[in-house]
Amino acid sequence: MSSISPFVAFGAGILSFFSPCVLPLIPAYISFVTGLSLDKLREPDGTTTKNLKKVFWETVLFVAGFSLVFVALGASVTFLGNFLLAKRGIIKIIGGLIIIVLGLHIIGLLNIKYLQYEKKVHLKTKPATLLGSFIVGVVFALGWTPCIGPILGGILTMAATEEHIHQGVLLLSCYSLGLGIPFILTSLFIGGFLSFFTKIKKHFGLISIISGGLLIAVGLWILIGGIKLL
Repeated sequence: MSSISPFVAFGAGILSFFSPCVLPLIPAYISFVTGLSLDKLREPDGTTTKNLKKVFWETVLFVAGFSLVFVALGASVTFLGNFLLAKRGIIKIIGGLIIIVLGLHIIGLLNIKYLQYEKKVHLKTKPATLLGSFIVGVVFALGWTPCIGPILGGILTMAATEEHIHQGVLLLSCYSLGLGIPFILTSLFIGGFLSFFTKIKKHFGLISIISGGLLIAVGLWILIGGIKLL
């Protein structure tokens, strides 16, 4: 399981990006982070070298901000899990069950009302510096949406069942890459993204099923591993 976990985490990050709660907000985030309106970015002169450099570096710092928070969370939950090392079998069973429940919620077979409420920390204005983009990324990570919450929660639960802190850091680094790389690519091809979005939004239901199915499979794998340890 440990050998494929980073790939699972990376895939979960990509699925988080394409989730119905995140994907529609991407243009607004990019516009807010860069300070450039979408109309400006779509104009013939909106993708000048100067603007592209600004958009790229602002988005990279935004991604770095939320990645720092996610990686820190991964290290923390793995560290806490090690306190209960003697009960690792029970931890894996509980963790597997939690991940399965989160997967069933994403698919729609369970309705967890707590996860239906959108909880975010908002910034009304972005600090007008490159550091400001990093801060916005940190704030983004501290927020909570009904879609990214269960997926991120599943990866954090996986991290809690790992034996070493560096494994938790690796998992959340891969998750952050999966979520961050599409952010950066979208910022550089915003015009194409807007056209792409109109096509992919018809498949949000399928994306939710794939996301939930991935978590359920991972949960079952961890659950079986926990039973073997008992």
